[in-house]
Amino acid sequence: MDVAVARGDAGSRKLTVAGARTWRHIELVGLPWGKLCSVAAGEIESTLGDLPEPLRQRAARLPVTFERRPSAGLQADGVAPDTLGLFTGAEFVCQESVPLPPQIILYLDNLWEFAEGDEETFGDEVHTTFLHELGHYLGLDEDDLTERGLE
Repeated sequence: MDVAVARGDAGSRKLTVAGARTWRHIELVGLPWGKLCSVAAGEIESTLGDLPEPLRQRAARLPVTFERRPSAGLQADGVAPDTLGLFTGAEFVCQESVPLPPQIILYLDNLWEFAEGDEETFGDEVHTTFLHELGHYLGLDEDDLTERGLE
């Protein structure tokens, strides 16, 4: 598995988090960027290890990039600023005809905030988001992913 890391610094900040039905203000103290990356990489390795062998081999070759949040350019293209993960590129069945390779991008600050600063929940969310984006790589749409509990 390839993991790319975008650089930045973490700190304390006040933010608004959208809950299932309400908005609430919480104060989060971020983990250092290296720790977020380490926890996320460990969770991805563990998730890969649990996949069936043929899928594990294919998924392990799919690059995973860690970034803090979607860039201004992606947001201008319609990606929500609070997106947790993104699959870009062609699904594996179409790779031969597309010039850019596929990849999964995980937005670690967004995942940390979604987990409300809880490291165990963060790991769970990395796991779920990685599987969700891997599902897109495999050709599953949002309804297929929801049916599998990966919304």
